Amino acid sequence: MGTTRAKERIFLSSPHMSDEGYEMQYVQEAFDTNWIAPLGENVNQFEKELATKVGSKDAAALSSGTGAIHLALKAAGVEEGDVVFCPSLTFSATANPIIYQNAVPVFIDSDYKTWNMCPKALEVAFQKYPEVKAVIVVHLYGLSADMDEIMKVCSKYHVTVIEDAAESLGGYYKGQHTGSFGDYGIFSFNGNKIITTSGGGMLVSNNEERVAKVRFWATQSRDQARHYQHSELGFNYRMSNVAAGIGRGQLKVLEERVEKKKYIFEYYKDELSDLEGVEFMPVNEWDEPNYWLSSMTVSGNQVRPIDIMDALETEGIESRPVWKPMHLQPYFEGYEFVGDGISERLFENGVCLPSDTKMTDGDLERVVKTIKGLWLK
Repeated sequence: MGTTRAKERIFLSSPHMSDEGYEMQYVQEAFDTNWIAPLGENVNQFEKELATKVGSKDAAALSSGTGAIHLALKAAGVEEGDVVFCPSLTFSATANPIIYQNAVPVFIDSDYKTWNMCPKALEVAFQKYPEVKAVIVVHLYGLSADMDEIMKVCSKYHVTVIEDAAESLGGYYKGQHTGSFGDYGIFSFNGNKIITTSGGGMLVSNNEERVAKVRFWATQSRDQARHYQHSELGFNYRMSNVAAGIGRGQLKVLEERVEKKKYIFEYYKDELSDLEGVEFMPVNEWDEPNYWLSSMTVSGNQVRPIDIMDALETEGIESRPVWKPMHLQPYFEGYEFVGDGISERLFENGVCLPSDTKMTDGDLERVVKTIKGLWLK
């Protein structure tokens, strides 16, 4: 896997173009045909290829995963005053679109088994808010939520399920792609994701009529007329043909990227699990993660997560805390939280280690050596 690159910065998760140059082939095609913007064959084919990859009937390529969540909520009929359940332990892009629709988020706690939405806390939330309009489920760091239990609860209340699989493309729950269980699935191709279009997202669904409506909204809701006519509020959310070309090339190396992410996780786990107080993110028997970010928790008084992050930063190595729960964020702290505080403890004790697919064994050794050194002091 190569040798160490002493003192070169090691990133958490940066873009990784294919060695074969697949991306440039599609981008060059866009230039050669002058289909730079707004849409084109790359967009059409990327939608089809991604939908086929994850086992959904249709897909809409959009400018961001955030935009995809927004339009999924709109497609689900979420309106002003409606309640939407959302995991607290997630990035703010999961929750922000609820506010875009003037709806009301209720944040649901995690469980230690998956680090994702706790089905028991979800059931409690339904008892408080039986008329909830939608549930957003997140597959954090590429780990699958317990979809059987979550879908069982959601089916009982006949509620729309939106899967935020922004971090889990290439991951499976019981052999089925994450993002394909709910009414709508969301993927992100931001620069730090397992594959990237530099920026972009995708909405997938088996409801082809709703996907067509999402495309309509995302293209400024322009009616079929010679003049510019708009009967509905529209959004500028469509992906460019150039970005989609990058995505088509990246999709060809998705399995390679998952394999490398898994290698990184197992390397860290083999080297660091014996350190006192260290536990790695849970991988269940029914879960085939994409291991987007290798994350662990540290408990006890000897070494704290901040000590690890500071030591790594001193060595030019990027790391991050686990997501700060939404119910602790200044903007969202006035909204209700249902749970026992597990998401808070994961945040307090968690750290995300560098998981860049360009890392060499030497880079991994450098990370591990830095962390182990803290336990030798």
